[in-house]
Amino acid sequence: MSSIVVMKFGGSSVADADRIKNVAGRVAAKRKQGHRVVVVVSAPGDMTDDLIAMAEKITDSPSGREMDMLLSTGEQVSIALLSMAINERGVAAVSLTGPQAGIFADQDHTRARITAIRPKKIFEQLKKGKVVIVAGFQGLNPNEDIATLGRGGSDLTAVALAAALKADVCEIYTDVKGVYTTDPRVEPEAQKIDRISYDEMLELAGAGAQVMQARSIEVGKKYGVDIHVRSTFSEDEGTLITAEVPRMEQIVVSGVAFDPKQAKITLSGVADRPGVAAKIFGPLADEGVNVDMIIQSAPTEGRNDISFTIGRVDVKKAMGVLDRVSTDLKAEEVVCDDKVAKVSIVGVGMKGHPGVAAKLFKSLAEAGINIDMISTSEIKIACVVREGDGPRAVRLVHKAFGLEKPRVKAKA
Repeated sequence: MSSIVVMKFGGSSVADADRIKNVAGRVAAKRKQGHRVVVVVSAPGDMTDDLIAMAEKITDSPSGREMDMLLSTGEQVSIALLSMAINERGVAAVSLTGPQAGIFADQDHTRARITAIRPKKIFEQLKKGKVVIVAGFQGLNPNEDIATLGRGGSDLTAVALAAALKADVCEIYTDVKGVYTTDPRVEPEAQKIDRISYDEMLELAGAGAQVMQARSIEVGKKYGVDIHVRSTFSEDEGTLITAEVPRMEQIVVSGVAFDPKQAKITLSGVADRPGVAAKIFGPLADEGVNVDMIIQSAPTEGRNDISFTIGRVDVKKAMGVLDRVSTDLKAEEVVCDDKVAKVSIVGVGMKGHPGVAAKLFKSLAEAGINIDMISTSEIKIACVVREGDGPRAVRLVHKAFGLEKPRVKAKA
């Protein structure tokens, strides 16, 4: 039986009629090569943002259920139009919503998690020789309501479907040619990475690289789905995200991630006793605020300072929570600094190479760039710097580790 290929196209790839026709051509060509093809698409262009803006003009506090009902319509526009375009090329195609495709989710509206995939209808349509086009970003919850999967939900849909269908590969088509050693808009000498491990890609995504969201990489790693990130507008090979291979360990640092939209919050003068951190970070988690780096100072006279970073988009929500929490904890002050950025280096090879951190810190120090916070893992070192220093820090670190040099293709 012929192989199954899952192809996912983002909003920029289906932004207008001409781009939808271009995608239809790529899908039709893949089908004519003999593959069974399942396509996942996002809403066209900025439609999701436009729908959110429209809702905000109606109410300041829409229910999660109704927001999901609204936002899920964007992907349904894409699947119907793309199906028409593929059929117009003489290749049979059918569109399915997430629920029709057998995608089930939990009850957490606007940020649901996939709980199961029962792709019976997809297999039935593939057996008929049809290309199956599935709406990304959505599933059916236990109340039989539609639920959306949150940021990066269409990537997640594609990788999860590839796992459920036992597809040979999940191809993620976007407006860039693959994963680069850093953002080419910040460092023009950034090089495309031929092959990268799940763990490295997870760290890059978590550190601010926006090519793919971490949730989809986690699913790919768990189920062994090879993910090929490539351009909708080019036939060139992209970046294969796959299991670690020995060759990868020869590369000490694979990439530099940059997140310019960070904020640092400090609670000063909180009591140094058990349970304080839980009283801070528990309520933040309940409000869906994702905390990244955390630093606690050494106690002085029974009190200390706790600093942490969050995405700038969550500042208003976080400060609302902390206004309540700080009163209960009798904190002396809560300060928010929303003019910081995060620069991170990532590489599997860092595990066996001493001196990586020293080289990173030296390159920044020689340029007079102050480091405000530091966090590490086995394969990542992240630094918080002033927002204005961020782009220069990326370029300096990128050069310090020789990432501007053309990369030799890794072999499995």
